[in-house]
Amino acid sequence: MKNYITRTIDQMLLEWKERVVHKPLLLRGARQVGKSSAVRQLGRQFQHFAEVNFERDQAVAIFFKGNLDVRLIATKLSNYLQVPIIPGKTLLFLDEIQACPEAIMALRFFKEDYPELHVVAAGSLLEFALQELPTFGVGRIHSLFMYPMTFDEFLIAMGMEGMLAMRNAADVSHPLDEPFHAKLVEQFRIYMLVGGMPEAVATWKATSDFLQCQQVHNDILLTYEDDFSKYSRRANPDLLRLTLHGVCHQIGQKITFSQISDGLRSYQIREALRLLTLAGIITPVVATAANGFPLDAEADERRVKYLFLDPGLLLAALRLDGNVSQELVRLIMTGTPQDLVNKGSITEMVAGLEMMRYQAPIQRPRMYYWEKTGKSIAEIDYLTVQDMHVLPIEVKAGTQGGMKSLWMFMREKHLIQAVRCSLENFGTFEYIDKEDGNAVRHVSICPLYAINNLFPSLP
Repeated sequence: MKNYITRTIDQMLLEWKERVVHKPLLLRGARQVGKSSAVRQLGRQFQHFAEVNFERDQAVAIFFKGNLDVRLIATKLSNYLQVPIIPGKTLLFLDEIQACPEAIMALRFFKEDYPELHVVAAGSLLEFALQELPTFGVGRIHSLFMYPMTFDEFLIAMGMEGMLAMRNAADVSHPLDEPFHAKLVEQFRIYMLVGGMPEAVATWKATSDFLQCQQVHNDILLTYEDDFSKYSRRANPDLLRLTLHGVCHQIGQKITFSQISDGLRSYQIREALRLLTLAGIITPVVATAANGFPLDAEADERRVKYLFLDPGLLLAALRLDGNVSQELVRLIMTGTPQDLVNKGSITEMVAGLEMMRYQAPIQRPRMYYWEKTGKSIAEIDYLTVQDMHVLPIEVKAGTQGGMKSLWMFMREKHLIQAVRCSLENFGTFEYIDKEDGNAVRHVSICPLYAINNLFPSLP
């Protein structure tokens, strides 16, 4: 495919293609994150590629009415599209499948009655359609979740595989040479402005013009808001817009309903947040007591922060509310690393998005943080589990100050390992905890441009 930007999920799609037993694949994610392009790229590995778009080709939906004989359906599609549909040689792509619930139901029968055929489906607002189906082929359909481009994918798109290789070879014992570190910090700043929506990344690659990228972001955001009318049976579109912009203004903070609107009941805002989460536009980060794992066992759904889908789209949303984003843009472009991390809640958000997207995409990741209220207020930005231990991850600027929450958490939970994500180079330091019998706490420094290193199981 001309001008296709390589994605991490490409390898997973190829692995699915090569499996002897391959269930129908459902590619899930928000609108315009690159799902259709990735499937078309996969289609190049087949002799034939048959694509149906249920929003564009609405007449095709009739093939899925009544008796779901998938072999007969495949014959009809072949004749309609004038493309041979041959097991092992053809990839059948059912795009925007949410517009045809019967086609979603048919996926399970492709597994049962036509397992030799490669079938991929994708759609936007797909989660809403899945909720309305009485059954959904559990165990008969394989799902992958797709998101905007990660920083690693952004570097590859910019032709900087060499920088990526140097970064991947570095660790706390072998930090990067300063020129490589400085270049990666520069590219991370650009990524925070451009974001990972494929169209915006392609625009930046072609023009190096932030203003043109902003126009792309504005167009995508308006498309999302136009989609809100499709949720109208569940929530008022104006309520969804209000809630969305309320979330944008509380990035990095525990969500407060009164800051979204004083005139709405909490259940209305809570439902709007649920719908925006289903649409993939926001992702909850839930507070947990973190006394052990699974972290979900002690999660408190009343205390939640939210990640917005993409930093570029976040700036666009804030820009629509006036010039709220001007200070953030200045901070990203010219602020010191300390200011950017300590004062820029967008940095904490991008770190969370990176952590989320470097995990296996076979299910929606659950994100957690920890906070302590009362006389001693403390917060840990993110928590995960590695090597059967809770691992606290703080997004901080430097070694001096701002670490009291981390020491408190590690002392309370009897932990000796933690990670600080910052714009520093790779490194490590120790803290002698005199309040805990001189226990030694070890903190690894992971640069914000190297969060993938925390999840080495993925490519």
